[in-house]
Formats: sequence, C-alpha cells, structure tokens
Amino acid sequence: MYSVVPTDPGVTRQVLAQDPALMLVAFRFEEGAEGRLHSHPHVQSTFVQSGRFAFVLAGETHEIGPGESLMIPSGIEHGCRCLEAGTLIDSFAPRRDDFL
Repeated sequence: MYSVVPTDPGVTRQVLAQDPALMLVAFRFEEGAEGRLHSHPHVQSTFVQSGRFAFVLAGETHEIGPGESLMIPSGIEHGCRCLEAGTLIDSFAPRRDDFL
C-alpha cells in the first residue's frame, strides 16, 4: 500500500498500482481545491469516481462528474478546479516516477 501524500492545498494523492508501463493514482479533492495548470510527457486519463470538476484542457473548460472521464494527451497543459468534493482516478502511461 502506498502512502497518501498532500499535493496542492485541499488535494491528496495516493498511488494505487504501478508498473513501468502504467500507473493508477487516486486524487482526493476538497470543494474549491485546484490542481494547478501543468503538462507532462505522460498520456493521462482521468475518471471521476465522485464529485464534480471543471477541467481546463488546452485552454478549453470541460465540466465532468461521476462516471465521466477525459483523455489528456502527452504535453498538453491541463488543470482542474473541484466544484464538489470528490475523487479522481487517474492513469498515466508510462509510470510517473516522480510520484514514487
């Protein structure tokens, strides 16, 4: 089991499973918390387990809720704001070694 790690104010991260080719991570957000704009070379998918989120993806805003998901291509600037407290389940390919 991996530790829960604080990332941004009101946000925690926990690695759920990992292999060099793929990583699965839970991000838990308090209402109003933000995942700052950033980019990385990894392909990312995000799945909303609970809550509502406004994602900025390449300058466009997408509001998504439980059961919905987004694909984030490699190198694309993205971030989110939590509209209702909840959890995102993200996958990264390849693994994010900086999360270990």
